[in-house]
Amino acid sequence: MHILATARLSLRTVAPGDAAFYLALVNDPAFVEHIGDRGIRTLDDAHEALLAGPIAMQDARGHSLYVVELAGQGIPIGMCGLIKRDSLDHVDIGYAFLPAWRGQGYACEAGLAVLGHAPELGIRRVVAITSPNNIASNFLLRKMGLRFERFVHLAPDDAGSNLYSIDLVPAPGGDPLPRIMNALEALNPQGGPAYR
Repeated sequence: MHILATARLSLRTVAPGDAAFYLALVNDPAFVEHIGDRGIRTLDDAHEALLAGPIAMQDARGHSLYVVELAGQGIPIGMCGLIKRDSLDHVDIGYAFLPAWRGQGYACEAGLAVLGHAPELGIRRVVAITSPNNIASNFLLRKMGLRFERFVHLAPDDAGSNLYSIDLVPAPGGDPLPRIMNALEALNPQGGPAYR
């Protein structure tokens, strides 16, 4: 199901047919280093993980991680979306992109669109976690407008993560999320709606 579109990207819900893409994504060395080893080694593993993870979350909560594709091409390049973890009080934004598509602004573009969409889902506060040594992710979260809150341990044996947050409330005068919307407009060289 289509969720969002930006100037360069289309975001849609995850489908069981995304297993091969997901298998490649979660076994990318950078994913394993910064997010963790999910132990997914086969297409069957990937299929089951999608059913139990983002597909189930979308059905239960109305939001999840979305597949990010190049607009008009249907080529999956990464995932970005909103996740509710038991270990966090608020919904968090998550993202991961295949190596060939990093460093081109796609994660920021998708992330801003997801943050702009969150209030439509009734979500007014979004958090994010990342490892302190993931320089790119820490920079990206600040670029999207999130602010560092504190260092947290999500489990007793967890090495710890940086926790960021953003409050998605209208500015005085009723202008919703002006910084996020202005950033999205800047990414859309054709003008018109930054996302739909």
